[in-house]
Amino acid sequence: MDRRSFLKKLAASTLALLGSGGGTYYYAREIEPSMLTIHQEKITSPKIIDSFNQFTIAQFSDTHIGFHYTLDQFAELVTTLNDQKPDVVVFTGDLVDAPNEFNWDNQLIKILSSIKAPYGKFWIYGNHDHGGYGTEIVKEAMDKGGFTLLKNTNTIVSKNGKSIALVGLDDAMLGSPDIDQALDNLDSTLLTIVLVHEPDYADIVKNYPVDVQLSGHSHGGQIQIPFLGHLYTPSLAEKYVEGKYTFSNAPLELHVSRGIGTTRLPYRFLCRPEITLFQLEN
Repeated sequence: MDRRSFLKKLAASTLALLGSGGGTYYYAREIEPSMLTIHQEKITSPKIIDSFNQFTIAQFSDTHIGFHYTLDQFAELVTTLNDQKPDVVVFTGDLVDAPNEFNWDNQLIKILSSIKAPYGKFWIYGNHDHGGYGTEIVKEAMDKGGFTLLKNTNTIVSKNGKSIALVGLDDAMLGSPDIDQALDNLDSTLLTIVLVHEPDYADIVKNYPVDVQLSGHSHGGQIQIPFLGHLYTPSLAEKYVEGKYTFSNAPLELHVSRGIGTTRLPYRFLCRPEITLFQLEN
């Protein structure tokens, strides 16, 4: 989307929100952004053997800390996340909104470290992580917080001698994703879950032996208008915006999170923030 089109979409969404009344404006700015939901999903596949039946993976995405989302709010989110007792936690990008402006200190690392997942914590870059000279400083914080970066690589999660594969791609907008490298030497008989920030990249992923893609980036549009739906989503989140998608010509299942924080506009309307809890079933 070019700048002119973006500004027109932005203006339309703002006018629609403000025009609906002061109460709606207050709700969209002060109330709904804090109304965190736990979205439950099942992933069913014959590749899921008994050891991984009922195994849980929690996804959170797009916190955009620093833009109307505080570290105190993030700490509350982590408490809610830990209450779900996930086996694995994945973060699908955009930790802080503007890395070059953020006051990096040990508080964020302490909160990240408090996230509990007995089979591992993994993350991928989003466009805001690479933007604002954030590539190295975000990685340092995530490293210290106990997260493993998956950048065009894969890892094997094992339980009772059985395994599933987690694959992570670099950000598609400001990074250099390489799915061939990421899948190199991976056993295609394993359940394979790919993390990629931008959901529209699924049109490439579906051509590979991948079972599930987890993405964020879209924020679900942040503002949704009855009968119109979302008014704007960023580049590479224009086709697949929120929820679950399947493909008629590929086994891929795509799940797009509405994310946690906001960016550009500090509003959410009919688009509550979410953590997604996936339960594997055979």
